[in-house]
This record gives sequence, C-alpha cells and structure tokens, in this order.
Amino acid sequence: MVGQRFLEALADRGVTARARVVVLCEEPRPAYDRVQLTSYFSGTTPEELSVTDEAFLAAHGVELYVGDPAVSVDRAARTVTARSGQSFPYDTLVLATGSYPFVPPVPGKDSRGCFVYRTIEDLLAIEEYAKGATSGVVVGGGLLGLEAAGALRGLGVDAHIVEFNDRLMALQVDAGGGAALRRKIEDMGLTVHTGVGGQEITAGPDGAVTGMVLSDGSVIDTDLVIFSAGVRPRDQLARDCGLDVGERGGVVVDAHCRTSDPAVFAIGECAKAVDGMVYGLVAPGYEMAATAAEVIAIEEGVFDGDGFTGADTSTKLKLLGVDVASFGDAHGTAEGCLDVVYSDSRAGVYKKLVVAKDGTLLGGVLVGDAEAYGLLRPLTGTVPPASPESLVLPAGAGAPAQLGPSALPDDAVVCSCHNVTKGAIRGAVTEHQCTTVPEVKKCTKAGTGCGSCVKVLGQLVNDELAAQGVEVDPGLCGCFGQTRQELYEIVRALRLTSFRELLDGHGREAARGGEGCEVCRPTVGSLIASLAPTIGASGYVLDGEQAALQDTNDHFLANLQKNGSYSVVPRVPGGEITPDKLIVIGEVAKEFGLYTKITGGQRIDLFGARVDQLPMIWARLVDAGFESGHAYGKALRTVKSCVGQTWCRYGVQDSVRMAIDLELRYRGLRAPHKLKSAVSGCQRECAEAQSKDFGVIATASGWNLYVGGNGGATPRHADLLAQDLSDAGLVRLIDRFLMFYIRTADRLERTSVWLERIEGGLDHVRDVVVHDSLGICDELEAMMAEHVAGYRDEWAETLNDPERLRRFVSFVNAPDAPDPSVRFVPERDQTKPDLAILAGPDLPVRTLEGAQSR
Repeated sequence: MVGQRFLEALADRGVTARARVVVLCEEPRPAYDRVQLTSYFSGTTPEELSVTDEAFLAAHGVELYVGDPAVSVDRAARTVTARSGQSFPYDTLVLATGSYPFVPPVPGKDSRGCFVYRTIEDLLAIEEYAKGATSGVVVGGGLLGLEAAGALRGLGVDAHIVEFNDRLMALQVDAGGGAALRRKIEDMGLTVHTGVGGQEITAGPDGAVTGMVLSDGSVIDTDLVIFSAGVRPRDQLARDCGLDVGERGGVVVDAHCRTSDPAVFAIGECAKAVDGMVYGLVAPGYEMAATAAEVIAIEEGVFDGDGFTGADTSTKLKLLGVDVASFGDAHGTAEGCLDVVYSDSRAGVYKKLVVAKDGTLLGGVLVGDAEAYGLLRPLTGTVPPASPESLVLPAGAGAPAQLGPSALPDDAVVCSCHNVTKGAIRGAVTEHQCTTVPEVKKCTKAGTGCGSCVKVLGQLVNDELAAQGVEVDPGLCGCFGQTRQELYEIVRALRLTSFRELLDGHGREAARGGEGCEVCRPTVGSLIASLAPTIGASGYVLDGEQAALQDTNDHFLANLQKNGSYSVVPRVPGGEITPDKLIVIGEVAKEFGLYTKITGGQRIDLFGARVDQLPMIWARLVDAGFESGHAYGKALRTVKSCVGQTWCRYGVQDSVRMAIDLELRYRGLRAPHKLKSAVSGCQRECAEAQSKDFGVIATASGWNLYVGGNGGATPRHADLLAQDLSDAGLVRLIDRFLMFYIRTADRLERTSVWLERIEGGLDHVRDVVVHDSLGICDELEAMMAEHVAGYRDEWAETLNDPERLRRFVSFVNAPDAPDPSVRFVPERDQTKPDLAILAGPDLPVRTLEGAQSR
C-alpha cells in the first residue's frame, strides 16, 4: 500500500514523466488494501481489495513486475537483481518491503495446518484448510489476531484466541478497555485465553495439527493454528547490501527517508524512522511515501521541509463489530496525568481520557462507543472547551452539550491518514468553492483513507458554509420548505391522502393553489404509496389523483425504453422458476415479438412492447402465476440467491427459501429509491449480497445481515448490521431497517448514500433498529405488517378494472387499434442470425455473421 502511494506521489510531482519507474513485487498480484484483508471472508474479492489502477500504471509508464522480488542490491554498480535473474539499473532505489509475520519458536510450528495471517494467499490457504476443520487457535490477541478469529468463526470453525499479555489489544487499550473488549468478544462465542502462551503444537501421524499445549499446562484440541503474534521489518535486502539497520531491526533512515546510502530510500514498515520507531500503521507509511517523493522530485536545491520526524499512532478500528479507538497517551505514561473514566459493563462501553493537571487532553481509550473519536483526537494537546467529564458521558446522562467540530483549532489534524487540518478543509470551502463533502474529499483527500473522519468532515463543511453566509435551503423544492422526512411525518400524522391537501396546507405560500413541480409530485406520490396502509390511502398508484403524480414508468407499470417501447419484467422470487413458467415467458415473447434478456437480478426482461400490448402481455403472465416485478418503481426489485445448501456442497443454509420469503414479503414496498437484495448460502458470497441495499449471508449459526450496499455508479460495500440471526430475528431487523430508511431518507437517496449521510451513520442505525434506542421499533414492525397484509399485484388490479385499462392506448384519439401509419421496428430481432448494418439509401447492406440482427 505504501509503495503504491509512493508511485502516486511521484506522478503528482511529475517524476514519472521524466524518469523510468520500475516496481518489483514479491506477491503474485499488484498492491492491495491489507488493512481490509479480512473483508475477503465477507465476500470482498481480491480484485476489489486492489489499490492499483492498471490505467494509472499505463498512463505513467510504470513497469510492474509481480511475483518477481528483488533478491540482491549492488550499491556500487547501482543495480538490483530480481528472482527471475533480470537486472535493473537505478539512479534512486526505494525500499518498501514492508514486514513479515513473526512466528514464535513453538515446537510443532511447522506442522500441517499451521498458517500465518498476512497476505491474500494466506487467506486462500486458510479457507481451503478450514473446510475440514472444526476448531482453530489464533496465537495473538492484537488487531489481526482478532480479525483472524472472526474469520474462522465465519467459516464455521470454533475459534480460540491465545494472548500472552494479560489483555487483548494490549498496545492500543488499557486494562479497563481490554476487559470491556474481552466481554464483547466472548459474547460472540469466541474463547479467549490471556496471560498464557503456546508451549507446544501437537500433530498426528500424518503431520497434521491435533492440539496446542499452553504454558499453564492446559490443552486445546484443535485442527488449525494461525499465528498472528506481530510483525518484523523486512530488512534483509538492506542488511545484505550493507545499509545501516537498527539493533532491533528496520532500515535506518533520516527525516528525508534516506538510508545510509544517499541513493537509497526506505519507507513504510521496513524503515526505522529518525525518532527510532518502526511504524506498523498505514498513515505514517503514507507520510513517508510523500516525503520521499518530494525529496526525489527536487532536481536542484535542497529539500527545506521538516520531513518525516514522527507520526500520530492513533487508531480507530471495528473489530468483529466492536468499536475500538485509542489516541495520544492512551496508557497515561505522562508524569502527574489524571484519568477520567466512564464504564458501563452491561452495555460493553468503556471510555477513558488522560488529562494533565492543567486540563490539557493527553490521550484516551474508547471501546464499544468510539463516536467521539473524530473530535477528541484533534483536540489532543489542547485544553478542550468543555470538561473531560462531559466528553465521556453518554447523551442523556446529565452531560452538558457535546462539542462540535467548530471547537477544533485550525491546526487540528482532522484526517490523520492524509494529514489534513481543519484549516485546510475550511480553505477548500472558502478558497476553492467546494460546497459538498465529495468536493472537499477530492480537493484535500480528507476522508479518503480509513474514513473515520467523514462525519466530522461533513459538519465542518456545513459550518463553514453557514459562516460564509451561504444559506442552504433544506426544503424539498420550490414548492415545499420541508425536507422529505418532514413531509413524511406530516402525511403520516395528519393521514393526508392527497397531494392537493399537502400542498395547500403545508406548501410555500407562492406554491399553494398551483400544481407542484417535477420534484415534489413524484416524491409525494411515493410517500403516499409508502404510507398507504397506515393513512388509509389506496395502495394502487394509478387511483385518482395518485396517477397524475407518477413518473412515466409508474404511469404505465412498465419501463419506458429509448425507442418509445416498454419492457415487462415479471417477478421471479429468489430467481427460482419452473419449466412451465419459462415456457410461458418464451411463448409470450414469440407471440408479441419481444426481445428477451436475463437481467443481473435473476429475472427475464421482455423488451419492445407497445403501450396497447401491455395488458395483453400481463394477462398471459398473470394467468401463468406471474405478477409485476416492480422494475418500473422506486420499490423492491429483486432478492437474488445462490442455490444454497440444497445443491451446493459449501452451502450452510437454504438461501433460495430465504430469498423467496424476503422477496414475497417486501414486494411492492415503495421507497425513496429502488431497493435490491440478495441472499448467499455461505461466506463465498455467490449472490453478491454485500453490494445490495440489504444483503444476507448464511453462517453455520444463522444469518448475517448487511445493509447500505450499492453496486451502481458509486459502488459501496454493505456494512454488517447484525450477525448469526435466526430466521425470525433476520426478518424482524429487515422490517425495521427498511421502514426506518423510508421514514428518514431524502428524495431519490439510495440506502448507501443515506447510511453515510444520516447523523451517527451505521452506529446510529444499529442503535435504532437493533437496540430500539428511539422506542419506535414496534411502530416500524406494525407498519411493515400493514404493508404485507395490504399488498395487491398492480398488474392484476389493472386487468380487473376496465376503467384503469382505458389508459393503455398508444394514441388517445385512436384507442381501438394501433395507427397503421406508425411502424415499430424491432431494436434486436432474435430470430435471425446476422447483424444487418444499413449503410445508407444508395449503399448495399453489409452483414456480420453470427450476431443478432438490428
């Protein structure tokens, strides 16, 4: 990761335009996000973990050799030899060799079934071996150790954690934080052993692991051992070529990241910085990469910056769903410092601030609730404008008003990954006219690293806009001064079933008596449809005034295509379909000359229907047992599924049944935007559940629920909301999540955007829908129950009402038959083998064999 960031820094400074850049990489793949390594077990693919853009490499002429590491350096000749035997000359050499996992000298450590947890290849090997394992031991209770234990648990393996220290995460948290973290981890079903080490690994006659003997004499029966006991700098290349190396490892560098040879630099985990530290975090590595690139980019003169003299080692992590953060002097080593502690063992929350006698904030530890991290870390080294007690007490516990980002000084570092200060963020707004968080991210790179500062970033942008006198109208449009959420509450509370009532009673003065606009009309139409069972409105979107509020697609219950025809998508719950139903779809497509396409949501789309043909097509489909798939509406589209345990040898739950149950439950549910879902029968994630608005992944103990995913223009992986749920527990949480989203989202806001925008983010949503912090879950469940009970198929409703059928004509002045002077030309004719290209009126027709005709 640090090497890739160094390449980007070189490109930013124009070095790649004038110099040949060669990268030798030991692993068989380009740089990837090692911080997110464990997400592989939740369905993230190695390709998605990649941080290397091939287009970037090509554009800047970077030569990348994967699987071919450097094996020797000749500093006198200034050449590097790769494992393949190829030799590369250099003017400047940069070592970004990282670190390697430390394996304690435990007898039996080389037995079959022993692994380290460092690379994608390690994870692939663990995953394969775990198929035949029932119990596993992870040696090491640090960050990667806990993630490895979580991965084993997700693979259906009972996990034990063995930590030599007296607590987990000993480098990051104190005794109190470690105790709170341990309780949380053990509540998840993992077994924790602290204050002991591995004494011996036993193996059977075949050389495979059978157990581990601990230093206290106890024995753990296990099939698999993962070592995650820390890392060591990879400095052997430097040692072999005579560069200075620290007594305990690490290539010695100065503030400019130069080694004892001025032509050689070292950055990242392999380097021992000028402050004597070897940093194992990505943010310091990025700073070193930027420093080295700046020095190399200067062709003349002397680098006059401060260089890299040390880094902030603050961290905010989410381990197995538990927030853990530490910053500054977290362990209280400063002379005369004092502690302010809040602990709630029942809730699994522990907060400690370390302060000096004069009130200066020195550091802190947060476990279970790290919401304040984004504000507390930048305040480290200052006297906060509020008492330490108010900074740790939860809301509603008698604490005074909490601090806002405006309390931070301009030199406070808000984004530690890219060293971006509050002043720089303010400057992006005032000097570069950035008005949104994405614009500020692009301008400053703040929030594009670990993402822990995004919430503070948004607050700072809004505060600065307000300070500049920029008034951001929160209203939905020029007709309404209220937000969509506020209009939702008005419609629900007053049981309004008419757009006219809402506009005349609650619209802006100038808009009352008018017709509304293209923004508010479909938005209110969607609100009334979402709340129909609760407010006593018709759930049919084409009844009365509701029909005039709909978008074009909803107007005709089908998707308008670019050639003026419509597509028809019948619902296929969970992707399961009978041969008879497949035959009916084929017969309908042939009879009406429709182009057929299997969609990404496991359905069949029928393209090319005229408006007047839609009821006839629906009639055939409805008679065969189909119903509307709502492909035209801001509603639930599909719930994909893999084949699950019924057929797949890896499946651990019946994903098809669950997908069908969910799709039939939420069909017809109108929302601020379309909703997509999927259910995967195991951790291999074949249904791609983590790119969906709500996705479900089977575990050996039940179901994991992920929310807020989006595979669209701005892809976002879903976040884990809850795990190991029963069938009933899963449905209950999805009910609550969807109704809370419908209640609080903005117009046309996908769940992915909503989850990042809503104050408190995922933690707030989890508090509401899992822990019922607002006391509204009974209400949310009741509203969903009303929707389920009141569902009616819109196609069938239309076919049963002659008055409703009257709207489905191509031309209102020729309702009985299509106008013979209008000819519809098929966009793609699936009956012919050739593609005909009409080259002009006086030119011959050219054909390409083997393609569909156009």
